[in-house]
Amino acid sequence: MTEPPAPPAAASDVATAPDAPPPTGVVGGPRPRSVAGRATLAGTIVSVLLILAIVFGSRMLKDFDSALLPYAVATVFLAFGVAYRYTVWISAPGARRLFKQGWRSLFSSDNFRKAPTALPQMIATYLGFQKFLGARSQARWAAHQLIFWGCILAALITFPLTWGWFTFTSPSGAGPGYAMRIWGIKVIGFDSLNILGWLMFHGLDIAAVLVIPGASYFLWRRMKDRGAMTGQRFAYDLVPLIALIVISVTGLLLTFSSIFLHGGGYEFLAILHMVSVVFTLIYIPFGKFFHIVQRPAAVGMQLFKYTARKDEQLFHCKRCGQLIDTAPYVENLQGTMRDLKLDFDTWTEYCPRCKRVLRGAAYLSDVKKGFK
Repeated sequence: MTEPPAPPAAASDVATAPDAPPPTGVVGGPRPRSVAGRATLAGTIVSVLLILAIVFGSRMLKDFDSALLPYAVATVFLAFGVAYRYTVWISAPGARRLFKQGWRSLFSSDNFRKAPTALPQMIATYLGFQKFLGARSQARWAAHQLIFWGCILAALITFPLTWGWFTFTSPSGAGPGYAMRIWGIKVIGFDSLNILGWLMFHGLDIAAVLVIPGASYFLWRRMKDRGAMTGQRFAYDLVPLIALIVISVTGLLLTFSSIFLHGGGYEFLAILHMVSVVFTLIYIPFGKFFHIVQRPAAVGMQLFKYTARKDEQLFHCKRCGQLIDTAPYVENLQGTMRDLKLDFDTWTEYCPRCKRVLRGAAYLSDVKKGFK
């Protein structure tokens, strides 16, 4: 058997996960100007489209609440940042290949015929319930689910209200009868004093109750778990959790103030809540929260691997025969390594254990003997 040359130890296992930090331009080099230009153009286009959607969705700003202007401006910055960062991300060779393969799998008629239920199942299990986290820790899975569904609920309520797409009107001006309108069209009428009305007006409080224990668990884990503490960074790992807790707590305090304190301290709490929300929205594209945007792209890659397994296109280690992954996935990884000019793509044909054995043998024969 011909053994490949031993690679540098740190580069032998190349991560190509969709949420891994992508290389930019030449490995270790600066980002090309063309990528930054495309990213800026993409961010500008998305921001302009969102502004137009706000204007027309609020019926030429007729339903737009000027008190929510800071939130709306923050969402425009959010749109620009997400589009900019996403464009930069998929411009890297590894992410670009995964992105193309994922979309190709999503729109493949052959895949749909072979496994028509695969895509909805993966959306439910991989995006919705994130079962892959349960394999690591049930507590982490539960906490992540609380944060996930709390943030989804908050986004579904906050964004349309901020943009003036949702409005709640009362014929009497003070209730208890209200009508919910979307783009000026009445969707449902409800009584604010019944269960439906309570849920309508306290949806954000429910979201906060979900988020607080989930974020608190991860914050506690970051403080106590040695494995989590080893590589954590304050701005990247702790700030997002603190921001979620501050947003949730101040939101609940606003409700507490209006019900039990007759509005005492409401203005201060409203400003504090607004600042925390605006900061978090602007922070999303440039911190750990960006994986929220990246994660859906991974569904296509999972479908790509799933259909290959269905066709039994499997790749086994050349040395020991252990299953590594699907053959198309290994070929995709090798192509990425060639794009990055990493001259040891043949090492993807070996399992992790055999890589260590071959590296050790290469060290013993080529390095250690030189010191005799």
